[in-house]
Amino acid sequence: MMEQHQTLKLQNKVVKEAVEWILWIGGAVLIALILRTYVFSLVIVPTGSMLNTIQLNDRLFVYKLGYVLHIEDVKRGDIVVFKYPDDRKTLYVKRVIGLPGDTIEIKDGVLYINGKVYKENYLKEPMVGSFGPYKVPPGHYFMMGDNRNDSHDSRFWEHKYVPRDDILGKVVFRVYPLSRAGVVK
Repeated sequence: MMEQHQTLKLQNKVVKEAVEWILWIGGAVLIALILRTYVFSLVIVPTGSMLNTIQLNDRLFVYKLGYVLHIEDVKRGDIVVFKYPDDRKTLYVKRVIGLPGDTIEIKDGVLYINGKVYKENYLKEPMVGSFGPYKVPPGHYFMMGDNRNDSHDSRFWEHKYVPRDDILGKVVFRVYPLSRAGVVK
């Protein structure tokens, strides 16, 4: 009888331990999902459209919370991750150039925002060509890659502007390769 009681006690202890482990693991998975969905994510850049700022296959930390909760404004110059307007299942990484209400025009490789030359110190090389003008509608943004002469960006899309709700987060940090890890500007 005593042996049966000890066996039952041991079984209860094992079941209790297993339930605790399942709850801990389930809680950790839930927290990870919430963090990845609403706070941050990691992305890998598959193209050279943002050279020299971002290199091919860089791993980037994307801060989402400020944009998801609309507590941080999208600013000109931010590097953002967003749903590509011509195929919303695809994510792109580009720099915000045009804000709602802006007129964007490129004349002979020079960027004009609202009729004024806009100086950019992050371009891979001088831009070639003339594009626009583009009038950015309310609640939308105009995106361009830093490697302007080899970037599939707003200038070439069928749907030229990215809606605010399709901007998923701001690139803030390069985590890999470690030799170039640091803040992305």
